[in-house]
Amino acid sequence: MAELRANRIAEQMKKELGEILTRKIKDPRVGFVTVTDVEVTGDLQQAKVYISVLGDEKQKKDTLLGLAKAKGFIRSEIGKRIRLRKTPEISFEFDEAYAYGNHIEKLLRDLNK
Repeated sequence: MAELRANRIAEQMKKELGEILTRKIKDPRVGFVTVTDVEVTGDLQQAKVYISVLGDEKQKKDTLLGLAKAKGFIRSEIGKRIRLRKTPEISFEFDEAYAYGNHIEKLLRDLNK
């Protein structure tokens, strides 16, 4: 039961985070960010947000810094939008699966040439 609730909250957070990151964050360091997945622990205390960022390594690093700085604001926005007793602590991580998929695709394209 707790896992089902955690999954529902993760989906809701993913939707809301997409909206918050595109509309509310004004930090110039935060570039074009896509929320690819959110994992919430069963006790709803922690939320791991997986993101992909368009750009090079510097832009990715800058985006992570900008998001870290805006974490409090993002968390309070989530708290306003989703009715929970306690808003989960948020951590941002790059979704390596996306980059890995692009790498494999490039290798396959190069093989076909």
